[in-house]
Amino acid sequence: MSEHKRKRGRKPKIPDAEKTLDLPSTAASADDDDVVFSVSNVEIIPTTTNPSISSAAATTTNNHHPDHRPRRGRPRKHPKHETPEEKPPPLPRAGHCRPAENGGADFAGDVEPGVARVVPAMDAVVKVFCVHTEPNFSLPWQRKRQYSSSSSGFAIGGRRVLTNAHSVEHYTQVKLKKRGSDTKYLATVLAIGTECDIAMLTVEDDEFWEGVLPVEFGELPALQDAVTVVGYPIGGDTISVTSGVVSRIEILSYVHGSTELLGLQIDAAINSGNSGGPAFNDKGKCVGIAFQSLKHEDVENIGYVIPTPVIMHFIQDYEKNGAYTGFPLLGVEWQKMENPDLRVAMGMKADQKGVRIRRVDPTAPESEVLKPSDIILSFDGIDIANDGTVPFRHGERIGFSYLVSQKYTGDSAAVKVLRDSKILNFNITLATHRRLIPSHNKGRPPSYYIIAGFVFSTVSVPYLRSEYGKDYEYEAPVKLLDKLLYSMPQLPDEQLVVVSQVLVADINIGYEEIVNTQVLAFNGNPVKNLKSLANMVENCDDEFLKFDLEYDQVVVLRTKTSKAATLDILATHCIPSAMSDDLKN
Repeated sequence: MSEHKRKRGRKPKIPDAEKTLDLPSTAASADDDDVVFSVSNVEIIPTTTNPSISSAAATTTNNHHPDHRPRRGRPRKHPKHETPEEKPPPLPRAGHCRPAENGGADFAGDVEPGVARVVPAMDAVVKVFCVHTEPNFSLPWQRKRQYSSSSSGFAIGGRRVLTNAHSVEHYTQVKLKKRGSDTKYLATVLAIGTECDIAMLTVEDDEFWEGVLPVEFGELPALQDAVTVVGYPIGGDTISVTSGVVSRIEILSYVHGSTELLGLQIDAAINSGNSGGPAFNDKGKCVGIAFQSLKHEDVENIGYVIPTPVIMHFIQDYEKNGAYTGFPLLGVEWQKMENPDLRVAMGMKADQKGVRIRRVDPTAPESEVLKPSDIILSFDGIDIANDGTVPFRHGERIGFSYLVSQKYTGDSAAVKVLRDSKILNFNITLATHRRLIPSHNKGRPPSYYIIAGFVFSTVSVPYLRSEYGKDYEYEAPVKLLDKLLYSMPQLPDEQLVVVSQVLVADINIGYEEIVNTQVLAFNGNPVKNLKSLANMVENCDDEFLKFDLEYDQVVVLRTKTSKAATLDILATHCIPSAMSDDLKN
């Protein structure tokens, strides 16, 4: 085979057509994590033919010079090949893939398939369209104007789809659209887990499931593991992919459910519309669900993902019970035991560690065996440190509430406590617990009762948000906030009943300024919930209705005139009934 002889003069220019070839945009090193390969999912995209480029390329091939101008001197000698087989094949550049005989893709150069990252199954990711109709907690007899939203979801086994609970909260209609499809399919909501912010949907139309491969779940990732978030965020209509790494693994605050569960912090962008979209690892398996992000002027690119242990707990809970029952909680408030003098005073030995119980929820099953000032030494055989953490993985520790959240409602757990310098072992039954002021109404409309223009309602976090806005933690009355943060219910059905507002009428003159004030008693009987108050008022035969309110306020109304005036007030304000449907039953 002849060699090229070096000629004098300028070096020939590289043809422009060679610079503009549609080659994959990859790095030259096989170690680059941004390069994505897949043996089965790489698609070879046909390039668009440009007439000017094709002509230039043909000219370059025939004349070895893009200008095709006559050269002075002796003509250039061209390399000759005896047979086509002797022509050396072009060497592929590192990091590129070429078509394979089986229709897939081969890894070229020094790239090994084991090092490459697998493209996630993006066809399983769907766009969720929801129409919401929220209840009006300030005017509980009506609902707000409906609005629409879009988010993300993905298909799993059993013809089911997972998304976020806040994506379908107060839903009226839910529709799903597959990638590359122009059809929206009606979906049915199977379960909503408000605490873990996960919802499960299904579609009855068989056409929706054609060609849909369910997503496979992977294990809990480690720190610095690469993750790819797929969804339909704001900024466009097509599917979007963002990548990052796992930055932190710990117990996180779930904003929607007002609970604390295991969560992943990642540095991939999670924007509005990404909610419910899957987060894939390098192997193309789902390791979480995008659900919230941190927006602050001092931070950037902080997103949070619901990890697979929480997802599997939700799925198995639904499969086991036929409905979502929730995550159990240990009905105690505890204190760290990091101070050495405190440990000595509580009778702890030098090798003993644990946390001190401050209060026990009177409505929790734990109240039968646990007492304040007990030291919890271990939970299910796992020792608890003085700061309330337990071993998690190599070099990591996590709050012991993670052990509780791995259980299901009704499960039993072994608890070792130290009481009066004696070690005691108990078997407790775990259950979900309700707060005096609940964080959510689980999709139910608010309860109300109206008499003589006085609107009685129950306090919840959605109610406070409706009355005082998103900054209710700063704007609401101090006594309501104190009960929100620190009060425990003394009875299983106890509620915080307030006079929400007074619909002005002649019968309630002088009471118009009473707003969001707790009702303590009626005619000398304590008010434990709204239903008991409504029953006492409806069945009252006394001459007067006397309500004892907070701040030592008293409201007195005549019984007969109050009940008669209520009908006129309802007609004036177009209120359909004096009480909500749940109080009538």
